Amino acid sequence: MTPRLDMIGLVVSDMAASLSFYRRLGFTLPPDADAQPHVEAELPGGLRIAWDTEDTVRSFDPSWTRPTGGDRRELAFRCDSPAEVDALYAELTDAGHPGHLKPWDAFWGQRYAVVLDPDGCGVSLFAAL
Repeated sequence: MTPRLDMIGLVVSDMAASLSFYRRLGFTLPPDADAQPHVEAELPGGLRIAWDTEDTVRSFDPSWTRPTGGDRRELAFRCDSPAEVDALYAELTDAGHPGHLKPWDAFWGQRYAVVLDPDGCGVSLFAAL
């Protein structure tokens, strides 16, 4: 048997804040998920994404500590157009999420921007130019 990637797991300090951010990126998550210690969503193609609170992770791994320093993970979201990159970046930053890289035309042929999620991790937004 060959292992296959099945789930991306995110450890979050504030479940409601994190889910609110990811709902703005198109995830459909029920409102009552905000109070749960573990939340999962299936993505097109069958890959899953999951959020666990720090307390949940510590419940099975007491030695876990919050990472410090630079980003340790990044998710990248393909948008349909450069205009959508700009609009989504504006929506997220207007909602109070810190922008890390304002939208720009990257030399590799994409409109590209990075906004930070509630835990300070970069989330890339991109579209072909």
